[in-house]
Amino acid sequence: MLRIGPYTLPNNLIVAPMAGVTDRPFRMLARRLGAGHAVSEMITSRKELWQTLKTARRADHAGEPGPIAVQIAGTDAAMMAEAAAHNIGLGAQIIDINMGCPAKKVCNKWAGSALMRDEPLALAIVEAVVAQCAPHGVPVTLKMRTGWCEAEKNAVRIARAAEAAGVALIAVHGRTREQGYGGAAEYATIAAVKAAVGVPVAANGDIDSPEKAATVLRATGADALMIGRAAQGRPWLFGDVAHHLTHGGHRPPPATHEVRGWLLAHLHDHYALYGEQAGVRSARKHIGWAVHALPGGTAFRAVMNTLTEAQAQWRAVADFFDELGTRHERLPRVSAV
Repeated sequence: MLRIGPYTLPNNLIVAPMAGVTDRPFRMLARRLGAGHAVSEMITSRKELWQTLKTARRADHAGEPGPIAVQIAGTDAAMMAEAAAHNIGLGAQIIDINMGCPAKKVCNKWAGSALMRDEPLALAIVEAVVAQCAPHGVPVTLKMRTGWCEAEKNAVRIARAAEAAGVALIAVHGRTREQGYGGAAEYATIAAVKAAVGVPVAANGDIDSPEKAATVLRATGADALMIGRAAQGRPWLFGDVAHHLTHGGHRPPPATHEVRGWLLAHLHDHYALYGEQAGVRSARKHIGWAVHALPGGTAFRAVMNTLTEAQAQWRAVADFFDELGTRHERLPRVSAV
């Protein structure tokens, strides 16, 4: 069991916040398939953008089971505190501070992982957000990297300061901002953070199989695992990891008809959130991830990407998996994306 403030989660597997991916339909699917917790896409602290359609969709929690965790991003302590209050008003039960995003468009504004280069500002933001959330009983979590670059790994210092300021959980991606998503994640820094603080620590980075999950837990001593890119197209990975950590061994790959049902239900929720035009376009990446390594997946994806109507896209996916099911009762075992 993993606790974040007053909340006891069903397991210690967390869906990493990913812009353009971890919207409400994806979070709910991943939780149904084995994740114990999920964090939203980052929501800007810029007040003038809160009423845009993009931000409104990211802040949509209709029907989502709690605790609802919302990640906020920005560079000003007062604005971040106001963003926390705004999202609590919209239903957020946990606020997560983004200090890990490596995207240039975020870091060029000194947000995301760029905050790790300015420790006083980073701490001021944490303190302001915690102070805003505490009266509401809303815990604050922090997502960060190991540092800005190889020569500036300051995750331990920031983690200690964040814990002293009242943060309830710290997630560490085992790369610097300079690395982006390149190279291999390292876990020694995560282990050092775990040894330095008393709050729960989540390890993140390159966890793409049940075996790797067990290896990372042993290497870091972390309390939780945060999985992101490897779950794109394989949201049942969380259930596979949970089974392996609890029972050892492997579950069989999911039945093809189960994957068909999961993906079609996800598409239904996706279209409902985005509408037909935007929904069809943004669903293409989810479908592409799901089929890319399957027999006939490359050819199907090329055709599917030409479809512009939700019903046609949904029907094409249904037909693809119906045909696949005639040849494979269970999904062929494939590696991560």
